[in-house]
Amino acid sequence: MSDLYTARGGLVALGPELVRLMELLDERFQAWARECGATPMLFPAVIGTADLAAIGYFDNFPQLALMTAPLKLPAEKPAGSAAVPSDRLGASEYGLASAACYQVYLHHRSVTLAGPRYVTTVAKCFRNEDHYDGLRRLHGFTMREIVCLGPREAVLDHLARFRPRVVEFADRLGLGLKVQPASDPFFEKSGGRALLAQLFPVKEEFVHAGDLAIGSLNFHRNFFGERCDISLADGGPAYTGCVAFGLERWIAALLETHASIDDIFERVAEAAA
Repeated sequence: MSDLYTARGGLVALGPELVRLMELLDERFQAWARECGATPMLFPAVIGTADLAAIGYFDNFPQLALMTAPLKLPAEKPAGSAAVPSDRLGASEYGLASAACYQVYLHHRSVTLAGPRYVTTVAKCFRNEDHYDGLRRLHGFTMREIVCLGPREAVLDHLARFRPRVVEFADRLGLGLKVQPASDPFFEKSGGRALLAQLFPVKEEFVHAGDLAIGSLNFHRNFFGERCDISLADGGPAYTGCVAFGLERWIAALLETHASIDDIFERVAEAAA
């Protein structure tokens, strides 16, 4: 099925059949978002450096960070290399988003919530990985998220309702996903928060073939509520959580599982019925 897409250096070009397949998958996820009353939003692909610092990004994800920078003028063509030397770059004021939900929390900065709020967004995300592998691990990829901000119980209920829904949908597609706990770096490595993370899973992944996480359930507790000053009606910090889908990874799992693209479209049509 290599004619369906080309991937080089962690960047992928999808052919028309996989573009349609991505649209069909995302239509299902958007339908779920509508069912829970999520407001659709779109945000820029870049986030200000100060905003990234405010949510602890450089402490928690330094290995994934990809920053943007202007060329110093006059611009000169790099000699003998495709890379632009760092001394030809100016100061970086923006970073590329590595997850879709960060912009949601930053957008709600200093907001007081009267009750649970649901938002869905899709974004091109970028990560500086240690290796890349076809559609499984990409430098730039597409992430759909369905986010809940509000009281702790509302956020936990949001995540709990999606757990069986995602597994059932994957079963109908012929994907036998396992739900596995994973680490969440949005907590200090010592102290009370770290202990809570050990006692209660804050991230669960939907794993295909034992090693490919194609989606996740993320409970951030009140981390973003505190960092972004998002308050509940009683004055306390809001809790947040999100359901995330890596669209290219869903496609990778389907391609690995089924013999032909026709089989895949037939499965998707049956699952959507």
